[in-house]
Amino acid sequence: MTPEEKARLAIDEKLNQSGWVIQDMKRLNLSASLGVAVREFPTSTGEVDYALFVDGKPVGVVEAKREEAGEHITDVEVQSGRYANSTFKWIKNEYAIRFAYEATDKIIRFTDYKDIKYRSRTVFSFHRPETLRDLLRQPDTIRNNMKHFPPLDTSGFRKCQINAINNLDQSFADNRPKALVQMATGAGKTFTAITAAYRLLKYGKMKRILFLVDTKGLGEQAEREFLAYMPNDDPRSFSQIYGVRRLKSSYIPNDVQICICTIQRMYSILKGETLDEKAEETPFAEYVTAESKAPKEVVYNAKYPPEFFDCIIVDECHRSIYNVWSQVLTYFDAFIVGLTATPDNRTFAFFNENIVSEYPREQAIVDGVNVGEDIFLIETQVGKNGGFLMKQLIEYRDRLSRAKRWRQMDEDVNYAPSQLDRDIVNPSQIRTVIRTFKENLFTTLFPRRKEVPKTLIFAKTDSHADDIVQIVREEFGEGNDFCRKITYSADNPESVLSSFRNDYNPRIAVTVDMIATGTDVKPIECLIFMRDVRSKNYFEQMKGRGTRVLSKEDLQKVTPSATENKDHFVIVDAVGVTKSKKSDTRPLERKPTVSMKELMLNVALGAKDENTLTSLANRVIRLNSQMSTAERKQFETKVGASAGSVAEKLLNAFDEDVILAQAQKNTGVPTPTEEQIKSAQKELVQAAVAPFHDPDIRDYIENVRRSHEQIIDNVNLDSVIFAGFDAQQEENVNKVLSSFRTFIEENKNEIVALRIIYDAAYKDRPMVVEKLKELYEKLKTHGITVERLWDCYAIKQPSKVKRGTMAQLTDLISIIRFEMGYTDTLTPFADKVNYNFMQWTFKKNAGHIQFTEEQMEWLRLIKDHIAASLSILPEDLDLTPFDRKGGLLGFYDAFGDNYEQILQEMNVALVA
Repeated sequence: MTPEEKARLAIDEKLNQSGWVIQDMKRLNLSASLGVAVREFPTSTGEVDYALFVDGKPVGVVEAKREEAGEHITDVEVQSGRYANSTFKWIKNEYAIRFAYEATDKIIRFTDYKDIKYRSRTVFSFHRPETLRDLLRQPDTIRNNMKHFPPLDTSGFRKCQINAINNLDQSFADNRPKALVQMATGAGKTFTAITAAYRLLKYGKMKRILFLVDTKGLGEQAEREFLAYMPNDDPRSFSQIYGVRRLKSSYIPNDVQICICTIQRMYSILKGETLDEKAEETPFAEYVTAESKAPKEVVYNAKYPPEFFDCIIVDECHRSIYNVWSQVLTYFDAFIVGLTATPDNRTFAFFNENIVSEYPREQAIVDGVNVGEDIFLIETQVGKNGGFLMKQLIEYRDRLSRAKRWRQMDEDVNYAPSQLDRDIVNPSQIRTVIRTFKENLFTTLFPRRKEVPKTLIFAKTDSHADDIVQIVREEFGEGNDFCRKITYSADNPESVLSSFRNDYNPRIAVTVDMIATGTDVKPIECLIFMRDVRSKNYFEQMKGRGTRVLSKEDLQKVTPSATENKDHFVIVDAVGVTKSKKSDTRPLERKPTVSMKELMLNVALGAKDENTLTSLANRVIRLNSQMSTAERKQFETKVGASAGSVAEKLLNAFDEDVILAQAQKNTGVPTPTEEQIKSAQKELVQAAVAPFHDPDIRDYIENVRRSHEQIIDNVNLDSVIFAGFDAQQEENVNKVLSSFRTFIEENKNEIVALRIIYDAAYKDRPMVVEKLKELYEKLKTHGITVERLWDCYAIKQPSKVKRGTMAQLTDLISIIRFEMGYTDTLTPFADKVNYNFMQWTFKKNAGHIQFTEEQMEWLRLIKDHIAASLSILPEDLDLTPFDRKGGLLGFYDAFGDNYEQILQEMNVALVA
């Protein structure tokens, strides 16, 4: 067979798959099907390899070439164009050739001549005849429509979102096939993407968009945001205008415009297979490495052809786009938009370096879209240096069952910090970190709080997380609800996560990976790292769990003692994670081989090729040799077959003799047909992989593979070497104060006009307070609050700053006066009012006036009001809390005709 003949066979097969009936000229019958591809159709410039007819009319051409022509396939476009502009023999009706394909047996390029500045592109296969018919019926092409996006109504959008959407519009208008939106965590990537999707559907006239995620949790989060989205140019919600569906099975409805799906499920859909929902709970990157050997070739699916989606939006795209798995994306003839906060060089390369938005976290902090962090270091003796255990009788623990027993050590053990919580558990090390955190919590880290801020602890393993949970509850003297584990193996983790996000308890959550990336829990104000992370991107993602902004009102719903907007978060580094060297790629993407976990999940996701099953069989054989007799019995009970039998079935699925014997058994004939042999092999493969579809069995095999026993070190009691803020804190403080000074300079005229330097008459003070509120709201948009400023000045000039109860708004006056040089010390405004009140009442009581206890109660309430609001007017006395004592009338009853004089005196004396 010549290379040309081989290419023609492959092209014929692809045309057939795509719904085309192929005919020779002498057997021409255009009524045989909606779409007919006629070989060697004569034109005025020669015979075109295939002429495509839809509804009996010529609409396209296919120029076929041998495989080697792939390197210069774009040169063939000239030939296709010549045929498209030629006269087709015997066609008398009016027609126009709009579509052109250049194809080898390996590659297909496609051009739609109706596109302005039409450009060829690679497609997975030929478009179906009904697709071309629908395109011909449309007034214009999607690519032409996208050249006419109307201006964005920017109401309610952040500057970074406006920039991203406008640049995306331009990218689409320029027919750029891929675009990358890099936007800091919390800056509104999903909101931006939904806006883009709305514009693509409404103005680009796209029919269907795929929103691709890598975990079920992120899919649910995206679904909530799509359902809640309200466009600026329509009173209806997004979901009232367009159909939104999160895919939970292998069925994709035709009548929805937004499909939300995990990449795992989309892969299984294209393969025509079912997927257990549990396979969607683990992040895709957890079991798919850049070097995964298991092939995952996507094949043509007539039910969901490549033209099914017009655009794919890939959330957290830095995790889902590499190597063979990228076929799930490139299968579709669709624009691809990537969303990420932490791209690496491969991400940039995949998206052809078309970065439509660059909005790093540093800029987001400056803009008040994110909050910055302070780093608090806890360094312990064992955590830094490990420990030494002499050969002795010591306690061992089974990591899975948690059963403990004492036995004699075989030899001395000198363990490194990296072995902690894996081979060696030192409860004192965990306890020392948690106790040090607790001791500093209400004095150094969050001095104004009455309850523990929402805190997330990152653990090394599930077993480590369990140890942490128990010790946290003990050290804080709290119950089960106070601290919970949120991991993939925990019971009902989504429910616990929802409580952590929305309820008072749990105050502390412990996780391994489940909420390390992607998941929003805005009230988190403290991250404790009890595991090291060597990936720069992954560490940035983990930090992103604390960087979300949150208003005072929303924060108080779960943390009642919060007095301000969330203005920063604290990283408690107990393992040196902020200092350790980081790589640009995640460790999972550098593994030289595929892990047992990966192989099992590849099988669960439909891989049934010989390489994968043989590799898995070899791992099971190796596991069988490592297990004890008791473990082998337990394996057989749990899995339903011995490890040897499981491995044998995997190998037999590709043993020709076994396959033939199975086919003979099935058919009862000595020489089965090729089809019967294939059917027998399929049966053997399905039986061999059956155990690996059960997530509990996969977890069991993965865990039985690991070392079960851990030494419990109760000998080396840990101690703190250092606990305090990192040197970087001063850099953060300088940034905040620099931003504040810029703010004062930009608003200097307004500040001076407010006569903030205490010379405003008390009757004008309510107006001053209102203006001050406006000024403060403007300041908070920069992510700066009074509390944060006060703490920054206390760090920079501790001898000049007094800690105390703050009234927030009035303390802004004290801070501005201190910054502008009107006072040498920074004292809470309430302290000044309290001191002046004491002096004034002493002076009054020393004279002919003696205040009664009831009068003093009134005066104390008025003092507190002045501390918060600068002044008091008679009408204020009818408001809370004065109304509980009878309001203005009650005050008159207490003080008689002198009531106004008392108010005037206090307005002057207390703010003097």
